[in-house]
Amino acid sequence: MVSLNDYLFSGDTVLKILHQYSADLKSSAIESRNSVDLVHSNFLIQIIELLEHNDFLTSQSQRIKEFYKFMTHEYPFLAFTFKGRIKSLIRAEEKFNGYILEYIYDYYKNKGTYPSEAEIKSNLICFRDLIAYRIVISMPACHIGEGEQRDELEKKYLYEIANVLPEFLEERGFTAELSGFGEDRCSDSLRENVRPYYRDYVRTPRISGYQSLHITFYDNLARCYTELQLRTKDMDDYAEIGDANHFGYEKTQEESRAKRDIIPIGECICFDEAYQRLTKLQQLELAEIDVNMFKAINNQLINDGCGLFRGRQILPFEHLSRFQNDLID
Repeated sequence: MVSLNDYLFSGDTVLKILHQYSADLKSSAIESRNSVDLVHSNFLIQIIELLEHNDFLTSQSQRIKEFYKFMTHEYPFLAFTFKGRIKSLIRAEEKFNGYILEYIYDYYKNKGTYPSEAEIKSNLICFRDLIAYRIVISMPACHIGEGEQRDELEKKYLYEIANVLPEFLEERGFTAELSGFGEDRCSDSLRENVRPYYRDYVRTPRISGYQSLHITFYDNLARCYTELQLRTKDMDDYAEIGDANHFGYEKTQEESRAKRDIIPIGECICFDEAYQRLTKLQQLELAEIDVNMFKAINNQLINDGCGLFRGRQILPFEHLSRFQNDLID
């Protein structure tokens, strides 16, 4: 069985690693008639195409930049950032194998048997967050009146922005996708006409405490999916450097081990291989790997210039509040 870890110690570029890993997976899949590994190989090709043929990202980011310009005009008193990234190779690989584990485990738990390869494949055909943009807003202290709460003000504007985002982008070639989240789990601050498109983790936080608004679009010009996340600065801090980040990592490891305990080794080869690949990545010491344009002192101190672990940046736009004093004209 080949795994991503096999290619992380030779000093190669991320693109070369992707090409080699994808080709070897394909050869192995054909030899063993493992159609799930063939899907896995094709998934890696999607990432290759994003990195090699990314001219469409210029068009996409420019159209999203128009929403940034709209916000600078409508909300000059807010500070906010727009960030875009292509999901990192390690995170994408973790997610792919994690999906396999989750699907097989749930199937076995409900039916007492294992899904066919065809059924597993059908669950792996649509990854919609390989490209993602994040909007983070903050209300400067000078604009917070007596008796007002910053978090409540920021949430008010967050939902206000969320309400106009779908129509704005649909006029520029994007189509909002239904979320399947359940409108009863969304805040009434979301208008009824946009509620079906959002996953509202602000009103309904994840078990880790993570909060954010998520919406997925299909870009009809670039012919790909992209996800947008909307957060306040406090929500972003909690997700990136707070308990949600640490909790998510530990929770993933814990859940993987629990699934392994339920499904005996050797009974489902697709589960066994996905579990091995995921576990090897979770145990990876980043300081030991040798990938071009990547350096880590440990698993926290990382300089990632290639999108191996952190994700490759598409755009950073920053807007500082135009009024940094108490006198607003």
